[in-house]
Amino acid sequence: MVTVVILGAGNIAQHFYTVFQNTESIQVVQVYNRSEKALQYFNAVHTTTNLKDIVEAAVYIIAVADDAIASISNKIPFTDRFVVHTSGSASMHVLHKKNRRGVFYPLQTFTKGTQVDFATIPLCLEAADKTDFKLLHSMAAAIGSTSYRISSEQRRALHVSAVFVNNFSNHLYRIAHEICEANNVPFKILNPLIQETANKLNTLTPYMAQTGPAKRGDEKTINDHIAKLEKDIHKEIYTLLTQSIGKTYGREEL
Repeated sequence: MVTVVILGAGNIAQHFYTVFQNTESIQVVQVYNRSEKALQYFNAVHTTTNLKDIVEAAVYIIAVADDAIASISNKIPFTDRFVVHTSGSASMHVLHKKNRRGVFYPLQTFTKGTQVDFATIPLCLEAADKTDFKLLHSMAAAIGSTSYRISSEQRRALHVSAVFVNNFSNHLYRIAHEICEANNVPFKILNPLIQETANKLNTLTPYMAQTGPAKRGDEKTINDHIAKLEKDIHKEIYTLLTQSIGKTYGREEL
């Protein structure tokens, strides 16, 4: 049985807590958070708001905002324990070197109150010690996740990529939703297109899957689209993305 202490009470902490509770090989023995109110979610396990009261465990998972990782790590009142964080962008080395260090990063977007299937979530693992890495690998397997050995530098590149495919693409959906609403068109009409665009990436690279007026060099359609857009920021985004696509496919004139 792998015993775990979770430090933090946000989205990732809650999701890990829930999935760990449903395994036979991982036991959450304590959850720490500085705010007692946030700990109400973890009512089936011992909780504390005092780092000095942290109990013994095989793994300590810091699941807090990136800016707070180093501070929490520095305040942990012991040495030579295995401490990991769950950040996509923070280096493993932000963790204090008094303890053995690692990373247990789930590459997924998490929303409070929304269930996730960890069998579909890749886990990016890093550890300074081989035995510690094997432990993280076994924990990933216990919750059904596929795991990858990913260095801090690789993880930062993945995190930037994730912002493009998740955060930026969702913002583009928001712009499309706004345009649809302004023209009394149901946004849900676009859902099959969104799904098919994502599905194509199961068999094609993004380069091969690209379609549209920017790739074709259809300047009349491009100009019509820009004229149709009412907000300057939308015009700028459309123009910048069109230019980027054009250059990618050798159309420097766009």
